[in-house]
Amino acid sequence: MTIAVGDRVPHTTFVKMTENGPDQVDSEDFFKGRKVALFSVPGAFTPTCSAKHLPGFIEKEAELKAKGVDEIACTAVNDAFVMNAWGKDAGVGDKVTMLADGNAAFAKAVGLEMDGSGFGMGTRGQRFSMLVNDGVVEQLNVEAPGEFKVSSAEYMLDEM
Repeated sequence: MTIAVGDRVPHTTFVKMTENGPDQVDSEDFFKGRKVALFSVPGAFTPTCSAKHLPGFIEKEAELKAKGVDEIACTAVNDAFVMNAWGKDAGVGDKVTMLADGNAAFAKAVGLEMDGSGFGMGTRGQRFSMLVNDGVVEQLNVEAPGEFKVSSAEYMLDEM
């Protein structure tokens, strides 16, 4: 079943790269007591993800924070090393936290996984964004396959 507005984010684990290497990030701890703008992309370094999705959240960081967002996070079914390299390549700095969902545990737990095997990508997360306030989904924007309309930072801001 797909997560919906008003649902609590399920308990899973992400992996984030730190100066000491990969570190486990408990989803309950990550979302607890703060507002997080989370967006999911099918894959790091893929065309739309690299040219539009991630750059949009980097560019709109100040506007999102002005509307009460404490943290912006990007997740994809990639390992922490790939997410870290993609973040460095895109110049995220401290504007976007890169959360690896290497085994698609989060994507599956929220019911937003997709089969990318036709493109040689295996199980991936769909393209979506959500606004999570203290662990509860306040906004959920899921893209139709192959589209980039409702999961952008601009759309999220317009809906806040």
